[in-house]
Amino acid sequence: MFNNPETLRNLIAIIPAAAIAVSLHEAMHGYVADKLGDHTARLNKRLTLNPIAHIDLVGTLIMPILLYLLTSGRFLFGYARPVPVNPYNLTNPKRDMAIVAASGPVTNLALALISAVILRLINTLHPAGSQLANWIFMPFIVFFWFSIIINVLLFCFNLIPIPPLDGGRILVGILPADLAQAVAKIEPFGVAIVLVLVVLDPLGIVSNTLWLFTNMLIKFMGMIAGVQGI
Repeated sequence: MFNNPETLRNLIAIIPAAAIAVSLHEAMHGYVADKLGDHTARLNKRLTLNPIAHIDLVGTLIMPILLYLLTSGRFLFGYARPVPVNPYNLTNPKRDMAIVAASGPVTNLALALISAVILRLINTLHPAGSQLANWIFMPFIVFFWFSIIINVLLFCFNLIPIPPLDGGRILVGILPADLAQAVAKIEPFGVAIVLVLVVLDPLGIVSNTLWLFTNMLIKFMGMIAGVQGI
């Protein structure tokens, strides 16, 4: 698998792109919570952009690499160490937890857009047909393209409305109290439910809807970047 130079090149791009995406996602949760009154992340030294503080060995590094290799690059996913947030320290716990939850996916969407704009600039500066230019620019092109893919995937996946995913916590924050409590009770089983719905979905309704939305957003970012794939 590693004898293919293109595979090795892509893996070299995936690792830092995934580390940046998940680290900024988690750091923004902590930053927004801190601004809303909960300083737990700061006290635990998680209010930082240093990837080492947020990286999970399995979720941030091993899982994305294995998924890339096992699916020939068709599927990527990863996660970081969750930033601790104590809702009881927030001014309005129900509302503010929804805002804290939304900050992560919004950050990933912003990173995807920034990556697309930078990629457009690189493509504008990249002289076509020059081998030297290809050698210089291609690592950056690949990095920012994977940054788009990873951030879009994180944005879409995290918006699935099942806690403990961010979408589920946003849903709890906007529903009436009785319904919010019912949805919140799902959280201990949420990860298992999501995996069953996405991976074992017999009719493909959830997985196809998720990937359709993801692919549409990636194509849109690709149009901004002037790139359709690497």
